[in-house]
Amino acid sequence: MWDSPRLLNGMANALFALALLLALLIVVRAEVESPMFALKTIRVEGELLHVSRAEVIQVLEGRLRGTFFTVDIESIRAMFEEIPWVRRAQVRRVWPDTVEVQVEEHLPIAHWNRDNSGPGLLVSAYGDVFLGHSDAPLLRLSGPEGTERDVVRRFVAFRDALTPIGLEPVEVSLSPRYAWQMKLNNGLVLHIGRDLEKDPAVARLERFVRIYPHTVARMSRRPSYVDLRYSNGFALRAPESDNAEPKRAEKPRGKA
Repeated sequence: MWDSPRLLNGMANALFALALLLALLIVVRAEVESPMFALKTIRVEGELLHVSRAEVIQVLEGRLRGTFFTVDIESIRAMFEEIPWVRRAQVRRVWPDTVEVQVEEHLPIAHWNRDNSGPGLLVSAYGDVFLGHSDAPLLRLSGPEGTERDVVRRFVAFRDALTPIGLEPVEVSLSPRYAWQMKLNNGLVLHIGRDLEKDPAVARLERFVRIYPHTVARMSRRPSYVDLRYSNGFALRAPESDNAEPKRAEKPRGKA
């Protein structure tokens, strides 16, 4: 090998090219990490009603490292999504010294498992639960841990089913035994019961809605509680007899 000038020249050229590449990488790295490309601005965009400047500073303080080229965009996104009211953050570099963060806030629709002990959990239309406080009047949703999305979906289905009679739910709860109960904006409490394959909870509510105008709506004293856990009819309890046995509006054939 050492007697081959052609091979030796080739090896020398290869070593020279490698050395040149390493030198170039060192120069590029030095330039990329140079204070010349230091980040100067974090621009936060979006319709921000609950995310404050102080929260942004607190979550970034002491944790933002790197230059325009080396800063970890994914880590910035994760930092912003630590802020309770932030649902999603999108981050991009803007030449020459800015990082822009597009923030989407949660839009709460209800209190979640609220116990009246102060600021608690809120839940959005996506079923995302987060810690926060809202001055707007919100309904109440509750259920076992992990059922947030199911409860939100069922609230929407119950609300739509009630549209023909002009009533709306203000509370929807799912018990540990997975039985549904709902309070309406006129004070009426509906015990809907568990979802059954042959008799879903929504179908039970739809039956009640069909006969409501001809029964409960015509009563001189509106009942405080209606039990829908029957295959043919429902039972109700009047306000003055809350401790008495419920009266059956129709003869029931079965109860779920």
